[in-house]
Amino acid sequence: MTSTSMEEHKKGSPKQVKVGIITLSDSKYQDFLSSKDTDVSGSLLIDFIKKPHQLVDYQVIPDDPEKLTSTLRDMISKNVEVIITTGGTGIGKRDITIETLKPLFRKELNGFGEIFRYESYLELGTGAILSRATAGVYDSTLIFSLPGSPNAVKLGLKIIGPELGHLVRHLKE
Repeated sequence: MTSTSMEEHKKGSPKQVKVGIITLSDSKYQDFLSSKDTDVSGSLLIDFIKKPHQLVDYQVIPDDPEKLTSTLRDMISKNVEVIITTGGTGIGKRDITIETLKPLFRKELNGFGEIFRYESYLELGTGAILSRATAGVYDSTLIFSLPGSPNAVKLGLKIIGPELGHLVRHLKE
């Protein structure tokens, strides 16, 4: 089922958006500092964004709320329209992404997390309850928060990809 009005909106949507990517991981941050390329999920995001969007910034940071907030602000100052984070969404003690982002959101896109969990359920079964993927708007910038596994990133991109320009169009209205 397709919506005529949604298709019309998509036609007038930007074909290229400015994107920032943040990987949150204590271990990947240490690898990043020692020039080891172990950020598979970040690489997947970069490869996806570069066709046809513009990658404005990419950062690997430790699981630290203050560092995440300052990195978001830095990327926003570079006029990114969308920020995609990967990692730090679990239920462990060091997983701080969701708790850091949710208070910042002016508006939350509940549908993203719902669809992500539903699609995860179809793939993984009841283990999908561990997913805390979310999305929202902070300071006129759209933020998607994905789990750190490569499969989760692929799933998130499957959901986000077709709507990225459409979402940015609505964000600017």
